[in-house]
Formats: sequence, C-alpha cells, structure tokens
Amino acid sequence: MNIIAAIDIIDGKCVRLIQGDYKKITIYNNDPLDVALLLENYEISRLHLVDLDGAKNGKVIHWNILEKIAKNTNLIIDFGGGIHTDEDIRIVFESGGSIATIGSIAIKNPFILKKWIHIYGVDKILLGVDIKNNQLAMNGWTKLYNKISFWNFLKEKNSHGIKKFFCTDISKDGILSGPSFSLYKKIIKKFPNMKLIASGGVTNIEDIDKLKYLGCYGVIIGKAIYENQISLVELRNWIKKNNKINK
Repeated sequence: MNIIAAIDIIDGKCVRLIQGDYKKITIYNNDPLDVALLLENYEISRLHLVDLDGAKNGKVIHWNILEKIAKNTNLIIDFGGGIHTDEDIRIVFESGGSIATIGSIAIKNPFILKKWIHIYGVDKILLGVDIKNNQLAMNGWTKLYNKISFWNFLKEKNSHGIKKFFCTDISKDGILSGPSFSLYKKIIKKFPNMKLIASGGVTNIEDIDKLKYLGCYGVIIGKAIYENQISLVELRNWIKKNNKINK
C-alpha cells in the first residue's frame, strides 16, 4: 500500500483545515518546501500537494510552490486544487507535477476529464472524490452537488476509464477520529477493479494496517503527521517493513 503524505497550501503556507472549514485553519510551516524535504528525508516518496486557494477560486494559483518542490526533491507529486482548464492542467505538468488530481471539474464537466485522459493518459490523472453527508462536495469542499449520487458518479467515471481515485469523507478530515472504514469497504466491494486511496481521519499506524487489510491501494496522511500522532520514524519503519513483505 502506498503511503502518501499531504501538504495543503493557503497563502503559500503549509496548513490543515478541520472538516474542510476555511475558518478553522492551522498553520504548520511557512515554507512547504521545508516540509517536503523533511518527508523525503524519512523515505516518503509520494506527496499529495493541494492548492486550497486554487480549489476555492477555481483556478491553479500555487504552481510556483509545486515547481519549487519538484525541482528540489525527487518526490512523486500529485497536485490538485483548481485544475479546471486546459491551461491549468498544462501548467501543473510543466511545473513538475507527476499526476494531476481532478476533482470539481470531473463533476461539472465530465467531457473535459475524458479529453484529458485521452491526451495525457489515465496514469497521469488521479480522480479526487470528496463526500459530505453522502453527497459529492466540490470547490474546496465549499459546495455540495446532488444531481448525481456518489455511487453513480463512481460508476460513470469507471466507465470513462478511471481506475485510480482517492476518496475523502469530509466529516472525518482533520479531526483524527479514524478513517471511514465502512465506506471504504463498500467502495472496494462495489468497484473491485478500481484502486482506492483512503483519505481523511487517519490517526495511528493501526489505521494504516487496517486500510491495507481492507484492500486500499494507498492512504493519504496529513494532520496525524503534523500533530505527531504518527511519527515520521514510525512511517519510515512501516514503509521499510511492508516493502520487504511485498518483494
């Protein structure tokens, strides 16, 4: 299972929100590059970099931070937040993003997602599915969308060729209460051919073990790292141990 560390950006700083509320913000570091270098030093190879200002405003804003991290680390970076146009996705890849995370626009404009899959290849696209109260959420979690159900949305994207996605239960995000195990279990059962990355609520190493047991392809970890609920030493040891098992 892939361990993916999250860096969320607002005003150029590394932050975390509570349940997607922009009024409940904690600043952890003024320079996201410092955080990225630290993560890499502990053998974390995947980074989930989120432009929260971009997500809220509907266009990529912090591409320069992506470029800075890409130039100064060897991290595999998936970048999301505000990718709504051909220009947005182009600048993400030109700035060093390995993968473009597509969220809100996949709900509002399914055609453009299909077009990007055709142009860049499905391996360069990571679908981000955020839910709140069993409804799809978009625009940095500030709006709910009820014209299509969560399950039908996944079915539609699967038919379009999407095989890999992450799912965040916003009610769990940033409060260290444990992941949505029951939700993920249902998703894996309904869509066994899709690779699910769990996101939100991870609190300890045991949560990671349980998600692996459920069959998750990966897990995104944010606040648990910054609040030292899971130490970077623990994560490094988990990665080493599981890499040995998988060889």
